Amino acid sequence: MDVLQLDCSGRPQAWMTAREAAVLYATDAVAWTLGDPFKVLRGGWQRHSGLQSRIELHPIIAVRGAIPSRAWRQVPTLSNPKLFARDRQLCAYCGGQFRCDDLTREHIVPTSRGGQDSWMNCITACRACNGRKGSRLPEEARMHPLYVPYVPSLYEDMILRGRRLLADQMEFLLAGVPRNSRLRGVNGTG
Repeated sequence: MDVLQLDCSGRPQAWMTAREAAVLYATDAVAWTLGDPFKVLRGGWQRHSGLQSRIELHPIIAVRGAIPSRAWRQVPTLSNPKLFARDRQLCAYCGGQFRCDDLTREHIVPTSRGGQDSWMNCITACRACNGRKGSRLPEEARMHPLYVPYVPSLYEDMILRGRRLLADQMEFLLAGVPRNSRLRGVNGTG
């Protein structure tokens, strides 16, 4: 299970492995934690005290130090798994819900016609609808999207990265997700 890393102000930074988190605990780089410990790492035995060293890992940790503010203005990287998760695996044209293997990245304005490969120009489509639309504009194909694309927020992007989230992590991230997000209701929440 991965650990959610935050900066001191509580903004998500990254997902890290338990081993990476243990290094931060050991070097006193953890400012604060959230959630109940979910894993205990045991180390060697101290010669003088006879006690075994141990680190309790929390699902969410804030790391000491400052992050440049421009880092939070970056647009999340677009990938098919994140796009399909953003759109809840629904085809934007027929409204059907499909397995990821049966979905495609659909460019509203085709790239062959100057459309960009960006969050605001991409939606999820089943293979049949994507083939039917082809390299035409929605108006030309008489196929209008059922929903509007959007750029995921930082909190949404952390959810969309496809990790198995602990309840504490999901609760924390959903608190930062906009109310109108399609991700509300993920895992029975919202």
